[in-house]
Amino acid sequence: MASEPIISTDYWKNLQISKHDLEYLHTHLFEMETPLTTRELVGVLIHERYRAESLAVQQRRQSGGKIYFPKESYRSGDSLVFPAMDWKHGEVSDSRPGTNPSLGEFDVLTVQMEDGTERLFASGLAAHSLNNEPVSDEEAEYDSAAILRSHGHAIDKKLETTLKDDENIVRIAGRWFPRALLIDVNVGNLNLAEAVLDMSGGEPLPTSALLKDVSLPEGVNPKLAEFSLNLALQEDERFDEVGPAGEVLWCLHRLEPEGVRDIPFYLMYSELDYDRTVLTEELINLEKLLDDELSDIEINEETEPEVVTIPLIYPHLRAGTLPLSNRVQSLFPTAYEAPRVRFTLVDGKTEKRFPGWVVREHKYVYGLLDFYKDNELMPGSLVSVRKGEIPGEVIIEAKNYRSTKDWLRTAIIGTDGIVVFAMLKQAVSAEFNERMAIATPAFETVDQAWSQMAKRPLDQLVVSMIREMSKLTPQGHVHAQELYSALNIVRRIPPAPLFAMLETKPEISHVGDLHYKLSE
Repeated sequence: MASEPIISTDYWKNLQISKHDLEYLHTHLFEMETPLTTRELVGVLIHERYRAESLAVQQRRQSGGKIYFPKESYRSGDSLVFPAMDWKHGEVSDSRPGTNPSLGEFDVLTVQMEDGTERLFASGLAAHSLNNEPVSDEEAEYDSAAILRSHGHAIDKKLETTLKDDENIVRIAGRWFPRALLIDVNVGNLNLAEAVLDMSGGEPLPTSALLKDVSLPEGVNPKLAEFSLNLALQEDERFDEVGPAGEVLWCLHRLEPEGVRDIPFYLMYSELDYDRTVLTEELINLEKLLDDELSDIEINEETEPEVVTIPLIYPHLRAGTLPLSNRVQSLFPTAYEAPRVRFTLVDGKTEKRFPGWVVREHKYVYGLLDFYKDNELMPGSLVSVRKGEIPGEVIIEAKNYRSTKDWLRTAIIGTDGIVVFAMLKQAVSAEFNERMAIATPAFETVDQAWSQMAKRPLDQLVVSMIREMSKLTPQGHVHAQELYSALNIVRRIPPAPLFAMLETKPEISHVGDLHYKLSE
């Protein structure tokens, strides 16, 4: 008869972190003297919970009676527990000699079961399979990997929330450790660390490299020394932890590029109120394709993409950045806590390596200005991104070809800072998105338009831009994607607020296939 599971599936689903759990994890960390990640602690917690629950179940099953073995002898009034019957209880009410000559001498017990039924069992029977000790079904049921796959993420969140509120435990780079075990790191030690990082000229260094010059007490557990120094560095505003998940790298905050410490001017966006419900399915699908980091939209893909091709908009071209959209972010290194992550960018064509930075909070990647200049890219140019063969490297590539002349929408900036558009022949040497491609003058010239256009209300700017761009087509209309690219030459705006305006402004009419024109 099959036994019920020791712990049901709902047990892990409804698990709450108790005070006893925290005490056990503290003890485990004290004994191990090794910092552990949240997931590692969850594994420890699951194992302990299963051990405790299994023990409690066994005690409940065996309480109030002897375990029944056919080889033993029993008398009327004995209380028995039957492992082979899912640990049901019963009381011996009678005993008589058995009548099967092939089995030798044995007795037949009449047992009154707990459910009111009466059953017969043999006793004094030397040879029987049930004479062996019952095998615990704990190991057969316990599969920590399966529990983690099904419930690990939810338990991670619960444990992490609880640990954050615990003043007696600290976390560095995703690993937790009791504060009481940390060794003292003084100001002198930190000053030495600053000097070492200063000499590296802004190149991040691992904690192990700093420990060689930071004089901590000898004989201390190396992992404990590393964790203690990490915590002291984290709590000192001079230092910035910039390593990807699983790796701790330190940099001096003042030596980081300006576009990493602060949002580049051209990526700054003042949030606009808009009604997202007015966006059509076509507009939402277009928003997904644009890979704008400011788009609050989920990308439901079963597998992570191997390569993503991004059409550049002017603000990213100007700032030397890439959008860290939901579709793109899986290709770049991330971190447990660090707001900025230093990694290596590789030019897919030349194999040139150069430093890149993931600015997680503001969802952009910094360090591409020279790459854009070398490849002579413009708004609308296509840039492909894929993971490198070495962890921590990301390959970026522009599809170049021999420079040719092509008719392109061209932004012309007047002396008054006003932008007009014309179709002019321009030199092009890289693939581009036809709807988003716009030739622009030098950055300094476009900067004048930014300062001038910033003074105008957005709705007036949108109407003016539609009027200018529609002059370039016989139909007198403009596509939403074209307008998005053009507007971002003079002002940072994500797709959704712009698209909502196109759908709701009375002076703008939708004429089909995401084309818009000004109403008569």
